[in-house]
Amino acid sequence: MNMTYKTALINGVAIVGMLCGMVSNEAIAQETHTEIQHSTSKNAGQFQRIEQPLWAKVAVTAGGLGLIGLELWWFLLSKPKSRKATTQGGIQEVTVTVDGGYEPSQIVVQAGQPVRLNFDRKDPSSCLEEVRFPDFRIAQALPLNQTTAIEFTPTQPGRYEFTCGMNMFRGVVEVQGAEEKGAIAPPASAPTHPNHSALQTL
Repeated sequence: MNMTYKTALINGVAIVGMLCGMVSNEAIAQETHTEIQHSTSKNAGQFQRIEQPLWAKVAVTAGGLGLIGLELWWFLLSKPKSRKATTQGGIQEVTVTVDGGYEPSQIVVQAGQPVRLNFDRKDPSSCLEEVRFPDFRIAQALPLNQTTAIEFTPTQPGRYEFTCGMNMFRGVVEVQGAEEKGAIAPPASAPTHPNHSALQTL
């Protein structure tokens, strides 16, 4: 009886010890986790306490709004400047200033007549060293501070693009067809019949 009691007591103590050990380990783990979280939140709090000066926030905000406004103006409000070629001696001619792009960037000409575009390059950028007309198979170097003439004859109406050597700056030649001025022919008359007049209305 005593032996059984002692065995039960020892087993009970062992079980209690194991439970205490488990609770202690869990408590230690919880405490460690809490300390880590506290340390992390403390560090996060330290990072959050670092604030930028007001002038820096204002400058960043103003810069962002300025860029957004510039993009809206460029894509929505900025319209390409168009110019119609003037004809002298049977040649349609326009002078294009090359300075940060092409001015004018849209040129209007008539189909079937020779065109001469005088490119006056003022921009030293390497991107604008050359101008290309893919549809007319033209690639022409543009020396700085010189005027270079490019001639071609568009035979079909349409829009023909020209670009810089790096395909960053673009312009377009709008070729218009000749206006039709012929009168509309009257409808053909019906064949005559002995019992009807020579012209019949359908």
